[in-house]
Amino acid sequence: MENKIEWEKLGFGYRKTDYNVRCYYRDGKWGELEVSSSENIPIHMAATALHYGQQAFEGLKAYRGKDGKIRLFRWNENAKRMQNSARGILMAEVPVDLFHDAIVKAIKLNERFIPPYGTGSSLYIRPLLIGSGAEVGVRPAKEYLFMVFVTPVGPYFKEGFNPTKVAVVRDSDRAAPFGTGTFKVGGNYAASLRGGKKIQEGGYSSPMYLDCCEKKYIDEIGAANFFAIKDNTYITPKSPSILPSITNMSLIQLAEDLGIKVERRPVSIEELSTFEEVGACGTAAVISPIGEINDIDKGIVYKFCKDGKAGPISLKLYETLVGIQYGEIADKHNWITIVE
Repeated sequence: MENKIEWEKLGFGYRKTDYNVRCYYRDGKWGELEVSSSENIPIHMAATALHYGQQAFEGLKAYRGKDGKIRLFRWNENAKRMQNSARGILMAEVPVDLFHDAIVKAIKLNERFIPPYGTGSSLYIRPLLIGSGAEVGVRPAKEYLFMVFVTPVGPYFKEGFNPTKVAVVRDSDRAAPFGTGTFKVGGNYAASLRGGKKIQEGGYSSPMYLDCCEKKYIDEIGAANFFAIKDNTYITPKSPSILPSITNMSLIQLAEDLGIKVERRPVSIEELSTFEEVGACGTAAVISPIGEINDIDKGIVYKFCKDGKAGPISLKLYETLVGIQYGEIADKHNWITIVE
């Protein structure tokens, strides 16, 4: 392997691997999987992905367990979410079996890039679906490209599982209610770049977006879902503009397993002062405890993790979820698939 990888020092970013896999939708049907060693894709200059935003993607991970086995976590939920995104912006849906075969092939072809157990790193898997057909009028493409590439990654936030600092954004919106916020499409992330850049330049790891109508309710933390702990209750926002997080869905189940009450409801920013623990969750970060939320416009700073460590419930949920992903804790919900 070129330039021996220091697995423990990996950040969250792109690193070249050996192969990716591709499949085209033409004449109303999906073709066969193709393997490529190229990092580039040929694309028509009038492709709908370039002009009209017909593009969706997913993110999931493969984990090397203590027993040496390779594990996938709830990949079928990613497949269903990509189908939902495709329906949302009128793209051809990727069949679940094709999604599975593509990610497994990409993993096996790049197995040497799966970080060893105990390094804190994993193999990030990026399925991508784009409108590759040419159109000049605003209409769906007739041809699509589905591809999967992988890259080894470390923690999403440089702080790892240590508390991060976020700041409230009011002068930009990530997504509108009943728009594309519930779909994992690139346009939502483009819309978040301006607010994210401003916040990061101020020394914060992520922006906290509020609802775009009243600027009263918590929406998301950058590209992650928000959760809070109060009175042995796991609280997470319910909104028509939030991406359904597979990690959040899993944490809700684990919280219930642990005897923790769950509430999914609109969460007012004014409630922040009443929460015992707060955090962000998603595939990339798993759980990122939040130590400070600065509402710059209001001149209010909310402090959490006063001892500099994650709260006890956040820690328990994190350890349980990661333990399942690496095969250290029994998978009683059948979330894990072993890659043979």
